[in-house]
Amino acid sequence: MKFIHVLRIFLITGVLALVGNYFGFDINPIEALPGMLILLAIVVAGYLLSKAVPIKLPTIAYISAIAIIVSIPGVPGASYVTQYVGNVRFLALATPVLAYAGISIAKDLSSFKQQGAKVVVIALLTFTGTFIASAVIAQVVLNLMGTI
Repeated sequence: MKFIHVLRIFLITGVLALVGNYFGFDINPIEALPGMLILLAIVVAGYLLSKAVPIKLPTIAYISAIAIIVSIPGVPGASYVTQYVGNVRFLALATPVLAYAGISIAKDLSSFKQQGAKVVVIALLTFTGTFIASAVIAQVVLNLMGTI
């Protein structure tokens, strides 16, 4: 995929996240815009880095590494990054990303149908196992903290 198409997807996702930020959390899009621009810059830098570096890691690894580095206390500008990005709510970011994932799965629906019922069973077992493991971990941590 050409970089211009990828950049367009990033920008559309950013705009949708700003809209979600406004309607879901009542945060003025102008107030959240600097944080969204920072996030978009991190994503673009991570994407370009994943294409340029000979070590083939998932793009999200590069994006996460850059985000961690620019938000470490003591790194020049980290306080600004944290302050501005704090105005963008995670759920506002997750909504367009999950919608895009749903659309990409839907285009391969015929392939999904060929997998049969075993995929559904495996997915249900995975969801159930993840839920139970999360509940057990939460229970243990809350008990250790004395919250419950």
